[in-house]
Amino acid sequence: MNKSKQKRDLLFLTVVLAAVLAVTIAMDMALPSYHIAIKVVKKATVYALVAVSMNLLNGFTGLFSLGQAGFMLLGAFSYGVLTIPVDKRPGVYQYFDGGAIKFSLPEVFAGVFGDTLGSVIGMLAALLVGGILAALMAWLIGLPVLRLKSDYLAIATLGFAEILRAFFQWNALGPITNGSNLLKSYPDFTYATAYVILAGALIALIVLLINSTYGRAFKAIRDDEVAAEAMGINLARHKRMAFIISSFFAGIGGGMLAMYNGTIAAASFKSTMTYEILLIVVIGGIGSISGSVIASFLYIISSEWLLRGLDSGEFLGVKAPGLFKNGFRMAVFSVIIMVIVLFFRKGLMGDKELPDLLRLGKRRKEAAPK
Repeated sequence: MNKSKQKRDLLFLTVVLAAVLAVTIAMDMALPSYHIAIKVVKKATVYALVAVSMNLLNGFTGLFSLGQAGFMLLGAFSYGVLTIPVDKRPGVYQYFDGGAIKFSLPEVFAGVFGDTLGSVIGMLAALLVGGILAALMAWLIGLPVLRLKSDYLAIATLGFAEILRAFFQWNALGPITNGSNLLKSYPDFTYATAYVILAGALIALIVLLINSTYGRAFKAIRDDEVAAEAMGINLARHKRMAFIISSFFAGIGGGMLAMYNGTIAAASFKSTMTYEILLIVVIGGIGSISGSVIASFLYIISSEWLLRGLDSGEFLGVKAPGLFKNGFRMAVFSVIIMVIVLFFRKGLMGDKELPDLLRLGKRRKEAAPK
């Protein structure tokens, strides 16, 4: 990719992010009129970040991993454990003598930078710790499992996520994880703007990585490992790097998901969560960052907002409680997904990005007969 194309893509990304921010800020200012829309935007941005992190590994490096829920769990619990206010810990850890952690990062930083700024710095620091822990775990399990390929790698990483979920519910870890009980009472960003800025900045970092020499090495490994190795690319090193980086961003995404949900329970980080993220990646297009982001918003908007009426007895002004009842929403949603998969075999975007489609449309317009 030449430098001029990189600059155009970054400029396009900046413009899109600015437009999304403008809309989000307008909704935040109109709170609570757009309360449901704000919740949808928050969740969609979290899923967009996690989907892009998974696409970095599955789409751009060609490693089929299904351990995303495990890394998200690490990020979520790291955020919750490190941000619960000290005075609320006895109520949260009521079965474990108030818990083993006796400090809260937002309160620690608030004592240095003031309540507002210190709290924000503490929350961001907790998210960063979650990402680092996820990256360290990825390095540890990557040593043996990255020797595997294809379905075997997927099964190994899926098994890791399930083991980690069970491990976090172990009562021996209760003073830290609260066992099978909920973690709650930790802070959240009130406005969706904060979610968009944070997720947008992290996705921009992934875009920069993909457009760098490391990103080109990842793509070479995906296309042909033998040829990539012949060109001097260290396969083991670059696979491990992609696995660690993807897990780092998934850990931060898990922390943001915990912020959105308001509570954390290890039981909710099941393999179905990974499949949900994988579905978004496939719908958007394996190897397309734009596709992952667009599919995340479409998926969350449809499942959490537009089709909600199908579970409550009324949809688009039509009342049919005998038909529109609990569970019908997912049946309709499944049909929509099947249609997308049938007619868009490579996903909505394929392996293209939005700037590529705009340039293609411009060339077709110029080539059209006058």
